[in-house]
Amino acid sequence: MHTITVVAVDDVIAFDLATPIEIFGRAVDAAGNPAYDVVVAGPRRSVSAGPMRISVPHSLDRVRSSDTVIVPGRSNPEAPFDARTAAAIRSAAARGARIASICVGAFDLAATGLLDGLRATTHWRAAGRLAELHPTVTVEQSALFVDNGQVLCSAGAAAGLDLCLHMIARDHGGAVAAEAARSAVMPLTRDAGQAQFIRDDRLGSTGLHAVLHWIEEQSSQQISISDIARTASVSVRTLNRRFEHELGTTPSRWLSRARVRNSQRLLETTSWSVERIALEAGLGTASNLRARFTEVTGTSPSRYRRALTSRSVHVGLPEAHRG
Repeated sequence: MHTITVVAVDDVIAFDLATPIEIFGRAVDAAGNPAYDVVVAGPRRSVSAGPMRISVPHSLDRVRSSDTVIVPGRSNPEAPFDARTAAAIRSAAARGARIASICVGAFDLAATGLLDGLRATTHWRAAGRLAELHPTVTVEQSALFVDNGQVLCSAGAAAGLDLCLHMIARDHGGAVAAEAARSAVMPLTRDAGQAQFIRDDRLGSTGLHAVLHWIEEQSSQQISISDIARTASVSVRTLNRRFEHELGTTPSRWLSRARVRNSQRLLETTSWSVERIALEAGLGTASNLRARFTEVTGTSPSRYRRALTSRSVHVGLPEAHRG
């Protein structure tokens, strides 16, 4: 039977730890037999997990001998990763084991060196920091998960469920994965990626801070790039150069994203039609809203509204660095 070891170290995020245990632990093959042998292992017999302590029944020997190793996130993903655990994960990879991280577990996976030269993802709030700390890793901020073959990563929170189901589909096919998804009461696949959840938090990290706030406040109006340049007291050419240098984008793209953010808020908090939201958000027409919205978030306004709101449930955004 395929063995899966979930790594548990101090400060582990309980949700990240539980996700693979539940998804893989409840998966059954086509004959109805357990598809995986799932265990928890680490360098200590118990670890902290927020307000709890969790018993760890297996040593790092199980990590070294496992077929798949899952690395959950920690509440402080930038804290040094346990050296013995990192060595055990590298040993498992050298044997050919599949290695996967959940949420900010990508920081610890990157610390082992196994992500060097590969693509990765993590919680959207932490993606920029992961890229800064590990420049040899190509961080894809909007992906729900990334599959490099032997090494895989998921984005935040529920994206860990997506990754686990993806691995089940790889191992046993779509029918087994679909049954696992039904057991977890979730769709087998989700539209788009985590771009639909992203809020831009860079307003305080640039000399354009005041101008960006002005754009946010005025984005529902019919403002032009010349209007933005006048607010910044620079020429349009200088404005374009500063945006490219400080933000890696253009003023027009930033304005478009600000209007999409307006439309996201209205989709979440009102029952207005797409046509009215397009007008209120500064995007003019429904067709323009749909085009810009899909470009920025990877999904359509109607799918976004269905995913994030209902009459009884509102899905909030995850806390920073919490998977």
